[in-house]
Amino acid sequence: MGVSVQATNRFLANHAVKLYDFDPDGVNPVDVAWVPFHSFFGLVVGFFRTIGTGAVDGFKILANTKADGSGTDVAVKAHALGSQPDAVGDQVWLEVTAEEVRQACTDAGLVPAAVSANVEFATATDEGVVVYIRTDPRFAKDGLTADVVA
Repeated sequence: MGVSVQATNRFLANHAVKLYDFDPDGVNPVDVAWVPFHSFFGLVVGFFRTIGTGAVDGFKILANTKADGSGTDVAVKAHALGSQPDAVGDQVWLEVTAEEVRQACTDAGLVPAAVSANVEFATATDEGVVVYIRTDPRFAKDGLTADVVA
């Protein structure tokens, strides 16, 4: 069977996916990356453990009134973390909808501009990878998910 010459970017044009190396080098809560969310219906965030065996003290999704996260934070949803992702290869997931983000911000009397995962480790030397999947854009277009090569 030959390789298709038809361009099919069904997933890549309908989801904005990006991976982030997460090495906060400390135990304070850290915002992973602020991303615009106004034209998407949902956000799924995953954390994958790569180094360490300490607890994850916090894993949540925040909204902020400024696109760069310098405004007021609003906690939208937190993972209950009933089982700790404390072994290499463990992963946990958290999902919010645009409606949940808007409601949390409305309840706080604020207007959201961006969202970010916020992760807190119990051990300063732990590391992981965080993935963002923004889903169901208002308008699908090629390039929502793109190669990132240094």
